[in-house]
Amino acid sequence: MPAPPSVISNPPRQWGENAPVIVLPDPDIIALDPCFKDLVYGNANLKLAWRGGDWLEGPAWNSEGRFLLLSDTIRAVQYRYLWENSAVSVFRGYSYNSNGNIFDAEGRLISCEHGMRRVVRWEHDGSCHVLADSYEGAPLNSPNDVAVHPDGSIWFTDPGYGDTIVEGHPDAPGGPTNRDGVERWTLDGEIVTQFGGHKRQQDHVFRIDPVTGVLTAVMTQQQVPDPNGIAFSPDGTRVHVISSGPGPGQKGHGGDLRIHMGDVRDGAVSNLRLFADMMLEGHQMGPDGMRTDIFGNLWCGANGPLGLCGVVVYNPQGRMIGRLRLPRGVSNLTFGGPKRDVLFMCAADALFTLQVNTQGAAPS
Repeated sequence: MPAPPSVISNPPRQWGENAPVIVLPDPDIIALDPCFKDLVYGNANLKLAWRGGDWLEGPAWNSEGRFLLLSDTIRAVQYRYLWENSAVSVFRGYSYNSNGNIFDAEGRLISCEHGMRRVVRWEHDGSCHVLADSYEGAPLNSPNDVAVHPDGSIWFTDPGYGDTIVEGHPDAPGGPTNRDGVERWTLDGEIVTQFGGHKRQQDHVFRIDPVTGVLTAVMTQQQVPDPNGIAFSPDGTRVHVISSGPGPGQKGHGGDLRIHMGDVRDGAVSNLRLFADMMLEGHQMGPDGMRTDIFGNLWCGANGPLGLCGVVVYNPQGRMIGRLRLPRGVSNLTFGGPKRDVLFMCAADALFTLQVNTQGAAPS
């Protein structure tokens, strides 16, 4: 009997509502450890839920509204994907090139904006509250991903991925130089008028205090260069931070393409260490966004060669236990649905889904 079509078969697997029925179990759901089979539902397959963006990011599930919110960093639009009928509509017509999003315990949307170099929270009355836009008198770089700690504090990464015209705006001349000693970017008058010309500062991972609103740097560029995705363990005692390379066309600070983990106590991080090296079958994969499930397993978007890219899953000890093979890399993901047991995966202009046998750690 011939093998069922998959991402790497010839011809390759087809996707979308007109694709042939896929066999079960799904050939692109791969267990590397027997325990992974307990996390996936054997009667579910990977599905293409929607295509229509340019570069989808920041998926965040709204439990009360029963919808998934998505950022399109290139179009500077936020979309809403409805649970009941999978319809997609514009949620916010101009989002200042938002990237990471999350809903806090009170259901308020928190967004990272590349274009305005800030982190904002949308209150229940519709007003926009700027949580952070500068540090020690200097503007932020381009806030990327965000997570809410169980104590209510808001943590976010601030690399320079958004300092391009495509995803926000370039840095001002005179900023940090690349490895050849050449200034990174110059600005034209229109960009300066819209966003101002700011020099890039060091990369940081920041924490916003839930009571005072004070912004504190909990990790530096020397500890985690080019920080990207961020996620807490379910109990908040550990934080995971991805170090990625520079964005398209950038020199950056030389991120190490690994996942780091630190212990969290009283709003500070200690014992920062390597969690996973993102090596897969001899290839260095590029991590991006990630989320944890209720058992502490880490589900991480992975970029790399066809046949390896998609999602990789680590147990709490940092051992890769399974992966989801997709036709392209995944920029970010989250758990959603009324039971938080559906994995939503952003991959360039497409949104993929998978029914799983676990739940995302709240808030997701």
